[in-house]
Amino acid sequence: MPSTAVYRTSTENLTKQRMKLVEMEANIEELEKKIGCGQIEEVIEQANDELSLAQKMSEWQPWGPLETEAPPDQWKWPI
Repeated sequence: MPSTAVYRTSTENLTKQRMKLVEMEANIEELEKKIGCGQIEEVIEQANDELSLAQKMSEWQPWGPLETEAPPDQWKWPI
């Protein structure tokens, strides 16, 4: 996955933030409060889901060129 891919940079930032909190906080309840995404088991489940998605993104390569040209009004709203 390219280092400039938005998904990669966003996910890396989130992972580094959470890892820093894990390294700094030994108390699980305090860690859960600081992360702010539920119980630690839920955070671990989210991390596993993110890993699965990262593997799929590497396979799909959405940062590559489009297979067909996008319609001219694709991003126009309302149509």
